[in-house]
Amino acid sequence: MTIRTRLTLLFTLVVASLLGVFCWVIFFFAEMHRKQEFYQRLKAEAFTSAGLLFGKATISPELFKILDRNQLTVLNEEELIIYNYLDQLVYESGTDYLTVDKEILGQVRLQKELRLRRGDREIAGVLFASGSNRFVVFASGVDKYGFSKQRNLALILSAGWLLATGIVFIAGRFFARKALEPMTRVISQVAAISASRLELRVNEGNGKDEIARLARTFNQMLGRLEEAFRLQRAFVSNASHEMRTPLTSITGQIEVSLLTDEEPGELRATLQSVLEDVRHLNRLTNGLLTLAGVSIDEATVSLTPLRLDELLWVVRSDLLKMHPSCTVRVEMADLPEKEGDLSIPGSETLIKTALFNLMENGCKFSPDHAVRVQFQPQQSHILVAFRNYGPAIPTQELPMIFKPFHRGTNARHISGHGIGLSLTDRIIRLHRGSLQVDSADGTGTTFTVTLPRLHN
Repeated sequence: MTIRTRLTLLFTLVVASLLGVFCWVIFFFAEMHRKQEFYQRLKAEAFTSAGLLFGKATISPELFKILDRNQLTVLNEEELIIYNYLDQLVYESGTDYLTVDKEILGQVRLQKELRLRRGDREIAGVLFASGSNRFVVFASGVDKYGFSKQRNLALILSAGWLLATGIVFIAGRFFARKALEPMTRVISQVAAISASRLELRVNEGNGKDEIARLARTFNQMLGRLEEAFRLQRAFVSNASHEMRTPLTSITGQIEVSLLTDEEPGELRATLQSVLEDVRHLNRLTNGLLTLAGVSIDEATVSLTPLRLDELLWVVRSDLLKMHPSCTVRVEMADLPEKEGDLSIPGSETLIKTALFNLMENGCKFSPDHAVRVQFQPQQSHILVAFRNYGPAIPTQELPMIFKPFHRGTNARHISGHGIGLSLTDRIIRLHRGSLQVDSADGTGTTFTVTLPRLHN
């Protein structure tokens, strides 16, 4: 069932229910008024008849019957019964529509007035006093004209309810269609968007209602998808380019070696060059796999308490083993008394990768292969700054250095793939931290990592 149909039916049901209750209330109060009016007529008929028969100025029962049958205001199927104080029947109109037992007579004497109904016949019982005698008078009849009016009213209300419900259904369907027109427009616009046309956007309409919010959210999602596709295409293109270079070099060197009779020394040099290219390709492949495997979704990474200061020393030791010519000076000041204050929630492998990349970059870009690391615990975060005194990064290139495969102009003569900083930035953001860079001539370049402490 479509939303339009569901809204129409719901709207019709609500309005029809309200109209039904309104019609029932009208009929209910009309029926109450009919009963009250008819009982008053019966009551008046009882007192008038009793007064004529047993009051101060009386007429004979035979004459009363003649008058009663011929009066214009006689009630439909009217019957009059009168009992004396001994519960003896002293007058009956003779139509035999009504029988009364002693229990009802007793109720009338106690209550002085009683209303009864038997089928369509309505009965009014009253107590009439004349001198020392007390009579119980029952007047009854069928409100033929009142019932006829109620039936007509019921037909009119039912017909009106059906007609109003039909009109409400048609109007509800029309307004539901008008209300859902923006949704229909959004659906048609979304249907036109494909993987090759992600630049298209959904019209946000007035920008205020829920449909506009939905369109805005969808446009934001399209923007993220477009960016993801763009990054994927750039990743594949750049990865292909980066991997093609060492593969081409390896292939060319092996082909040349096979075509010529090289001396053992030359062959050894060729193998050494191929080995370097293979190592280069291996580092590139590992970087690409790590970059592809790191997600910005925290749920995909298991976070455990880590001592960041200890990891820093472990990474420094690993770096010096791989690059003995590097110098890493670690400065720690104002360390808290509790060792737990140096812990962060994180993945040990990923944090070590990020710290290693920043240390290695500092060593590569510094002319003396030295990097200065400052460890600064703060109230809710831990700051780790990596400073080198190499060439400054141009200001216009700073916003781009965390993009995959992007390398600054200051790195033209330094080996690398442009993966390390992008991978590091993703890892830090995954751990709800931040990575900032400051670079200027004379002061060098500083990368500052900010990570939240385990217990804030």
